Amino acid sequence: MLTIDEAFRKFKSRLELNDREQANASARQKEVRDYLDTKFKIDRSFLTGSYARWTKTKPLKDVDIFFVLKPSEDHYRSKAPSVVLADFHDALVEKYGDKATKQNRSINVDFGVKADADDNTDYRVISVDVVPAFDKDGNFEIPDNESGKWIGTNPQTHAAEATAAHQAYSNEWKGLVRMVKYWNNNPKHGEKPVKPSFLIEVMAMQCLHGGWGGSFDREIQGFFATLAARISDEWPDPAGLGPAISNGMDTARKTRARALLGAAEREATIAIDHVRRGRNGEALRAWRELFGPKFPLS
Repeated sequence: MLTIDEAFRKFKSRLELNDREQANASARQKEVRDYLDTKFKIDRSFLTGSYARWTKTKPLKDVDIFFVLKPSEDHYRSKAPSVVLADFHDALVEKYGDKATKQNRSINVDFGVKADADDNTDYRVISVDVVPAFDKDGNFEIPDNESGKWIGTNPQTHAAEATAAHQAYSNEWKGLVRMVKYWNNNPKHGEKPVKPSFLIEVMAMQCLHGGWGGSFDREIQGFFATLAARISDEWPDPAGLGPAISNGMDTARKTRARALLGAAEREATIAIDHVRRGRNGEALRAWRELFGPKFPLS
């Protein structure tokens, strides 16, 4: 039987993107990039978000692609953000039909891939998010339909912050973040408790502090407890450019998230107690129930 540490290390490995998944994601994003190059004047495009930061969890979906438009497309910046989003959406509908859907800051393209009961997708990416952007004083501006404004961001700063946090936590930080994101994606919750998922990363930059303690189960227990206690705090954009990342959570969402995060902390406590009482098998099953099918029992 697996020890708890062995199980968590296997779990962490299962959530990491392997070569086949990266190859499929690369092919899919190249397909989208090549197509949009024929529709807009694009200066450059690149992968960003949690995929680029190595904090993307399974199943692989919503891979962010930034499309930095050339100055000749600046006419969009004097218009409502909805205009550029509508034009990108219309272009993608030409190729992908109703698989292309508008979101607040991007267009989602769904490739029709479904995860099975074990969250496997045969190494295929489920979807990508297309984000129009402009250069702005060494940073970027992207459309925000909800606020009706162009907002500042810098994914390179976000990536640097994540790398620093990972190194400061004995290179275990990203694994812990992926685990909690996987919990957050569990269909048993219905809607994700914490939204956007990037908020988990932003909170982890402060909530995971003091260095790696050497025990996955206790780290996760403490992480859930701190997230529950601090979900109502305001969490600014790490790049100091855009609106607070926590702005996507209203009071009702925060109350629900606090309850579910608190319940997760209690489930983790029970799992830890099983080990203390010599019930390793029950502990593994408790962690599996908490996280989902990627957590191994053997």
